[in-house]
Amino acid sequence: MSVKGGIMVPHPPLIIPEVGRGREREIQTTIDAYHSAARKLASWQPDTVVVLSPHSVMYMDYFHISPGTEAEGDFGQFGAPQVKIKVSYDTEFVELLSREAQDRKIPAGTLGERAPQLDHGTMIPLWFLNHYYTDYKVVRIGLSGQTFSSHYILGQCIQKTAGLCGRKIAVIGSGDLSHKLKAEGPYGFQKEGPEYDQRIMDVMGQGDFGQLFDFTEEFCEKAAECGHRSFVIMAGALDGLEVQAEKLSHEGTFGVGYGVCTFEVKETSPLREFLKQYEEKIKKQAKEKRKREDAYAGLARKTIETYVRTGEMISLPTDLPEEMYRRKAGVFVSLKEEGKLRGCIGTISPVQECIGKEILENAVSAAARDPRFPPVQPEELDRLVYSVDVLSEAEEISSEQELDVKRYGVIVSRGYKRGLLLPNLEGVDTVRQQIDIAKRKAGIPEEAEDIRLERFEVVRHF
Repeated sequence: MSVKGGIMVPHPPLIIPEVGRGREREIQTTIDAYHSAARKLASWQPDTVVVLSPHSVMYMDYFHISPGTEAEGDFGQFGAPQVKIKVSYDTEFVELLSREAQDRKIPAGTLGERAPQLDHGTMIPLWFLNHYYTDYKVVRIGLSGQTFSSHYILGQCIQKTAGLCGRKIAVIGSGDLSHKLKAEGPYGFQKEGPEYDQRIMDVMGQGDFGQLFDFTEEFCEKAAECGHRSFVIMAGALDGLEVQAEKLSHEGTFGVGYGVCTFEVKETSPLREFLKQYEEKIKKQAKEKRKREDAYAGLARKTIETYVRTGEMISLPTDLPEEMYRRKAGVFVSLKEEGKLRGCIGTISPVQECIGKEILENAVSAAARDPRFPPVQPEELDRLVYSVDVLSEAEEISSEQELDVKRYGVIVSRGYKRGLLLPNLEGVDTVRQQIDIAKRKAGIPEEAEDIRLERFEVVRHF
């Protein structure tokens, strides 16, 4: 088999002795496990090592893959410029991987390089590997803000590319776990921190990669992890393969989780095609939700499905609730895919003659004109989940004490700039967060105090 295996490893700079200057001994268990993982990888004698790093170039909608023929870096920013790593890139692999990703409609390639130097998320695993094996080339890949399934598909592309090139490859999922394990740690404590570490070590220790999709974006963000997407890509590269998983260590000495696991490929296994299983689950959940959707969400869905498939706007149906014909209101239409926002467009005040027509217009805009996302494609439709928020009339308030993130949405204005945030959103737990996000959406500086606040209520339809 072309893919020999993968390793999950952290990247704390102080693990390098010249950086740690003795403090690295406080995570000796991690160091010992790291050396074991490096020896395991070296035993596979890969032609190419694919390193997945959260500290390489990261874009919301694009995976950056190492350009050029070689790169180097050092630990100067951590006080040890004498420690250097230099690699040669596998240019053929990069070219074929970029094409394969394009064929799978995954935006990935060598564009958008910001700095050619190797990042520490790449260098630290290679520093350990170089103790035992050096006869390899490298492919370095950054992460993105896309869905977990997009990361997994990129991993599948890595596996296929290895076969096309005839390369033996190993994959390194570089990433620390939660940064919120201890109140005295550099990032403080959040209850989701230790919860994340326990869950991810259970999942990865068993090689049960299908459960990686069960971690929500909100949960991962609260846990302040940095490696989850690296692990998902690595899992994709091992798709359909039986692996011998071994959990070597887990430590949180400094308030950040460091986990080390190895995954050695044994044979093919259709039972481990986890993306296929996940997509079937997502489609089933979306189908079940459609059975329970009300007229508002149903109208948004039918509008989008017709527009995406035909480019045509449907006419307003005649069998809707009376309110949708006689009442005017601002309306927001939201789309989610795999629990992640896929589009959201709305009107603060009504611009159409009734709620029904407001939904028609805003549904098309949410699917095709939200500048944050590419237009929805036909193959996505059976995975989308819809909601419609009907807004009450906004009222001005004198202070943020009159807000409640669960009950009220907020409108923040400063001059001609105006930003809105809906109420009761996952991951928005405080009024201050709500106001700050609305400010960012409007392009208002967070420190600005000369702002006007308005609040409104919504009726949310699913």
